Amino acid sequence: MHALLVEDDDRMAQALTTALAQRGHTVRRAGRALDALRYVHAAEFVLLDLGLPDLDGLELLRRLRTVCDAPLIVVTARCEERDIVQGLRAGADDYVVKPFRMNELMARIDTVRRRTGAAAARDTDGGGRPVRTGDVEIDIAGRTVTVAGAEVRLTRREFDVLAFLAARPDEVHSREEILDRIWGDAFLAASRSLDVHVAGIRAKTGRAELVRTVRGFGYQLGTESHGGQR
Repeated sequence: MHALLVEDDDRMAQALTTALAQRGHTVRRAGRALDALRYVHAAEFVLLDLGLPDLDGLELLRRLRTVCDAPLIVVTARCEERDIVQGLRAGADDYVVKPFRMNELMARIDTVRRRTGAAAARDTDGGGRPVRTGDVEIDIAGRTVTVAGAEVRLTRREFDVLAFLAARPDEVHSREEILDRIWGDAFLAASRSLDVHVAGIRAKTGRAELVRTVRGFGYQLGTESHGGQR
C-alpha cells in the first residue's frame, strides 16, 4: 500500500518510514502542507502530523478531506481533548498522540484500513432501498444523507455509524458492537470518538434525535417526526 506521511520532523519521519517499509508499504513523505495536497491523490492511506510549518494541521486535514477519502490517522503531540475532538470531526479516522508505541500505531493503521472504504460499506449495507426517518433519508448504498431534500455532508466515519444504525433501525446497538463493527475494536481506548461522531451527525443534520442514546448501553436510529431539533 502507498502511504503519504505528512511529518516535518526528520527523525520521526525516518522512524515511521522504516516501520512502514518493513511492513511492505511504500512511503512518500511531505514535510509541508502544500506538498501533502500535491501528493495526496496517489495515497492509499495518510499519516498526518498537525504541527506543520506552513499551515495548521487541522486546516490541512479539512482541505485533504475535500479532495481525498483515503483512510487518515492523525499522529501528533497535541493531546488536549479539544484538539482530538476537532481532528475527529474534521475527518480523521483515528487520532494517535505522541509519544506512541510503534507496534500500536501499525495495528491502528491495519484496523483503519480494514474498516474503511469498501469494507465499511459492506459492513453497514442494509439493502438497496434508502432508509427514511422523518425528513431524513439515508442512502446506504449511495453513501448519502439528505435532510428536507438537501444533501448533508458527513465524514466517512460519521456516515458509517449512521448507516450501521439505519441498516437495522429497530435494534438498539451497544457501544461495544458499534466500536467493533466500525472501528474493529470493541474496547477502543479512545471510545470517546464514538460520542464525537454521534454529536457530529446530530449537529450536521440539525436533527438531535436522529441518533437516540440508550443510556448506559448504546445507540439506536431515532424516529424524526417533527423535522427539527429538540
